[in-house]
Amino acid sequence: MAETKQLEVILENLEQAETLAGLQEATEALRRHLGIAHIVYHWVDSAGDQYGCGTYSAEWQQRYIALNYLRIDPVVLGCFQRFHPVDWKQLDWSSKAARAFQTESIKYGVGNQGYSIPVRGPNGQFALFTVNDSCGDEEWSDFTQKYHRELILIAYFLNQKALELEPDRTPEVAQALSPREVDAMTLLAIGYSRAQVANSLSISEHTLRVYIESARFKLGALNTTHAVARALSRGLIVI
Repeated sequence: MAETKQLEVILENLEQAETLAGLQEATEALRRHLGIAHIVYHWVDSAGDQYGCGTYSAEWQQRYIALNYLRIDPVVLGCFQRFHPVDWKQLDWSSKAARAFQTESIKYGVGNQGYSIPVRGPNGQFALFTVNDSCGDEEWSDFTQKYHRELILIAYFLNQKALELEPDRTPEVAQALSPREVDAMTLLAIGYSRAQVANSLSISEHTLRVYIESARFKLGALNTTHAVARALSRGLIVI
C-alpha cells in the first residue's frame, strides 16, 4: 500500500511539472522508487532533433548524439517496428555495429538489462520510455513482471506531459466519456480483467468491447492500455 501511495505521489508531481527540469526530477524519483540504475524518456521528432530526460550520464548522452548512434541503436530500431513493451533480449544485437555499441554503452554505465515501451502520439510522434539495470536474467524477469502495468502507465503519463511542454503545441480537446465508459475504464485501470469488468457492470463482454472501443476512439488511443493511461492523465477517471 505504501509503495502504491509513493508511486501516486510521483505521478502527481509529474502531472504538475511545468518544465523539462520537472520531468527530470520525476524520472529521478521514479528511479529511486523502482530501485534500478536508469530511467530514460527519449523522443526523436520529425526533424531528427532528440529530446528527453533521464538518468544516463551526460557523457553517454553527448556521445550518443555526437556519433549519431540513433541509426544503429537496436533498441530504437527494434521498438520503432513494435507497439508493445520490449525486453532488450528480444532485440537483434547480432551485427558487429550493434555489439560494439552495446559494449561501449556498458562502459558508460548503461546496464546489461533493459525494457523499453514504444509510445506513439499525435502527428506521427514516436518516443521511448526505458528502464535499465545491471542484473541477472531471472531477477530482471521478476522485476518486469512485477511492474509491467505500472511502467506502461508511467510511459504514457510522461509522454503526455512532454507533449504539453512542446513549444507552440495546440492543446488537445478532451471528449467527455459516457458514465458507462468511465465505469469500464476505471475498473480496467485498477486491474480487473475484461470478464471481471463485464460481470461487475452486469453486461456482456461484447457490450463491454463496444464501450472500450468508443472510449479509445474519443481518447485517440492506440489500444486499451493507452486509453486507460490517457483517461487517467486527463482526469477523466480517478482510481
